[in-house]
Amino acid sequence: MHFESLFDIPLDSIRTPCYITDARLLKKNTTLLRQIQKKTDCKILLAQKAFSMFATYPLIRDDLAGVTASGLYEAKLGRETFGKEVHVFSPAYTQEDFTQLLKIADHIVFNSFGQWRIYRKQVQAATHKVSCGIRINPGYAEVETDLYNPCITGSRMGVPLEQMEIDGFDGLDGIHFHTMCEQNADVLKRTLDYIIPRFDFWLKRCKWINFGGGHHITRSDYDVDLLLQCIDRIQSHYGVQVYLEPGEAVALNVGYLVATVLDIVHNGMYIAILDASASCHMPDVLEMPYRPHVLYSGQPNEKKYTYRFAGNTCLAGDVIGDYSFDNPLKIGDKLIFCDMAIYSMVKNNTFNGIPLPDILLYHGNGRLELVKRFGYADFRERLS
Repeated sequence: MHFESLFDIPLDSIRTPCYITDARLLKKNTTLLRQIQKKTDCKILLAQKAFSMFATYPLIRDDLAGVTASGLYEAKLGRETFGKEVHVFSPAYTQEDFTQLLKIADHIVFNSFGQWRIYRKQVQAATHKVSCGIRINPGYAEVETDLYNPCITGSRMGVPLEQMEIDGFDGLDGIHFHTMCEQNADVLKRTLDYIIPRFDFWLKRCKWINFGGGHHITRSDYDVDLLLQCIDRIQSHYGVQVYLEPGEAVALNVGYLVATVLDIVHNGMYIAILDASASCHMPDVLEMPYRPHVLYSGQPNEKKYTYRFAGNTCLAGDVIGDYSFDNPLKIGDKLIFCDMAIYSMVKNNTFNGIPLPDILLYHGNGRLELVKRFGYADFRERLS
């Protein structure tokens, strides 16, 4: 994506570091997701683990069927601020959390038949209908990074085929699988090719099938037509409701992290120290790892002046990456990191007492809304 051609946000008066979500781009993404639902009758849910900026939920609520949650707090957030279907999956549930989830959730997915046996009677006695399912581990994924591959040997995610229980499945309505990460529809097709012949017996017992997340539906090169075929293939053959729960696709390429150059030092190369940190404000840079795009920059040595960007923490490895520019950087320059709406805001932290970035929403025509400003109390109150 050519971010430079899309960026028209005024930066002169803003305080950094800050996250900026572009409401226009967010709406563009969810409009496409709404169109897919209309064409197929599938249901697409927002995976809040990737994007939980609930100030934007009124903008996108009509385009999506609901939210997914990884536990009690996300479920509460979805119920209180989104107000549509709430689906929950967790590798395991505590009794305390599960009792509350039964009052909040519409769907609950279990990671094992053991968990289903523990909570089955509670589900059946619940005051409102909760549809339950089991997560399978099909043993097939095309995820290259082990940290994000739920099907590697030793994975705790889902029930393998050989552990599926005929009697244990009684009372369950659906099957959930999540085997993809930032991938196109061709991967989904091959995944279904693998799953269908092996899990056909179980799919025939389902009322719904959840394809999980990892679908980069709103990426410019995504094969939407193939996705439609995959959805129709399952719905027409098994007569089930298909769910998808992308998080990244909802907010892909709609947000930025703006930082300021605090100092420039030299040690074998020029190093720009920023008021934004990989460790604190974009931890996936270190965990994935990956190198986020910075507006108007090039690869190292592609342009005349190359800099290493580093955070303002004590962590020696708090390094974002190396970038080049046509002109030399100066102290006080603002830098715009792209695709920062997903995972960055939900995973940030206050290590070293580094302040959390402001959260802003851009509505177009130069109008920036300050949604949240954090302070010392946010750092202090999360400690004991």
